[in-house]
Amino acid sequence: MLYPAIEPFDTGVLDVGNGHTLYWEASGEPDGLPAVVLHGGPGSGCAPWHRRLFDPAAYRIIVFDQRGCGRSRPHASDPATDLSDNTTDHLLADLEALRRHLGIERWVVLGHSWGSTLALAYAERHTARVRALVLVAVTTSRRSEIDWLYGGVAPLFPEEWEAFRSGAPEAGDGTGHDLVVAYHRRLEDPDAEVRRRAAADFNAWDWAVSSLDRRSPPPAGWLEPRFQLARARLATHYFAHDVFLDDGVLLRNAPTLANVPGLMVHGRLDLGSPLANAWALARAWGRGELVVVDGAGHGPSDGAMADAVVGATDGFRLTGRG
Repeated sequence: MLYPAIEPFDTGVLDVGNGHTLYWEASGEPDGLPAVVLHGGPGSGCAPWHRRLFDPAAYRIIVFDQRGCGRSRPHASDPATDLSDNTTDHLLADLEALRRHLGIERWVVLGHSWGSTLALAYAERHTARVRALVLVAVTTSRRSEIDWLYGGVAPLFPEEWEAFRSGAPEAGDGTGHDLVVAYHRRLEDPDAEVRRRAAADFNAWDWAVSSLDRRSPPPAGWLEPRFQLARARLATHYFAHDVFLDDGVLLRNAPTLANVPGLMVHGRLDLGSPLANAWALARAWGRGELVVVDGAGHGPSDGAMADAVVGATDGFRLTGRG
């Protein structure tokens, strides 16, 4: 069960250069164990339930909107916003800038979905700054994972796939990476209606694949055009460019985390990011424990997944691991 809802005790906007600012907030215990949450997407933005993944009496909980989304600026929903300086290297530098700004030496890093890719990349690059890693709905964003998400899983969602596939007919018979590239081009089209339709179709597919309950509508925020445009632009920008990392590098470098304790929480029925991805990382990492939640999918905010994630953060708090 998630901890009760809380409000931040501090918020701010951090200038990270070249016109970019990051919205951040701090909740919980000001003198507690520092922890940071890396949201999914790319481009989904932080949410109030992120604060509820940690014991507020024990943790100083930092959440923030990654470059280009949420309350960070400039916003990717604006077609004039240049995405050339929105890459994985930029996001990792932003995270280090935020850590220094907040006067934090080391922190627990929690990432969900795309955030787990980012958390893993951060830990491999800045190992000394990571007390522990909690990775939820694990991704490493290899080309094979993108191909699965935007093509391989299609037979399980024939109705939704037909709608998604027809949204970018110029991709021909291509799936996976080719389809992402086609959507990326549509989201840069000068026609606002073309962009709007592409964003709606792209987000509808992502929601369908991530939700186990076919009757469950997406949150109201997912249907907001500004959110849809920013999220779709950023996600296709990253995935069309292989998230600006050498394919498979995060798995190859996982042994460098031998001294970093961690826990991975993954739903056995996660269709968008199959369990094999988390299994491969667990084998490469060695120090990271994998908790498989039967009957759970991609979402971490309720039910058994929430219990497992809170159990992980409580474990680092109670045992002093890291």
